[in-house]
Amino acid sequence: MIPSREQCYRFMDAYRMRDNIRNHSIMVEKVASLIARGLREEGFDVSLEKVCAGALMHDIAKTRCLETGEDHAALGARICRENGLEEIAAIVGEHVVLRSFDPREGIRGGEIVYYADKRVNHDKIVSLDERLEYLLRRYGRNNGTIQKRIRANIDLARRVEDKLFARLPFAPEDVETLIKERPGSREVDPFPWSAHPVSKG
Repeated sequence: MIPSREQCYRFMDAYRMRDNIRNHSIMVEKVASLIARGLREEGFDVSLEKVCAGALMHDIAKTRCLETGEDHAALGARICRENGLEEIAAIVGEHVVLRSFDPREGIRGGEIVYYADKRVNHDKIVSLDERLEYLLRRYGRNNGTIQKRIRANIDLARRVEDKLFARLPFAPEDVETLIKERPGSREVDPFPWSAHPVSKG
């Protein structure tokens, strides 16, 4: 099942998502939704519902993992499966690092959410260069191995960016302006499905 926007917010409450993480997730959804809508308008088969829900839910396990040190992507995918959200579990599970990437294959929802997450620091839209600088500063800790891993992941994000924007009528640097020009994007629900029970973690 794909949860509606309201259901995603209920899951955020149930799993005690911190306000800053919620605000980040909402902005990631705006970026992912903009890209997904653009691709659909260009004729690509992209599920807007899965992308929006996956973006809103991508950090569903983050609060708990900040306390326990668990892998929040893996736990988030498990939370989705436990709540019957199998259709977005894979998107949530690979939002930190993609499981696979082929620039020649069709565009997957997981690629869109993965990329959108890399374009948002806290709740601000940034470039991949700015994101790299932030990650190195916050997590690099003068550790060469961690820095190498971060750089490799951003390099992958650049390849995803090339793949997505080769098919879009706007450029990566246009994203922030286009989102500001979309009135009420937070309130528009592209997937108003029936209510789904929410279990607490």
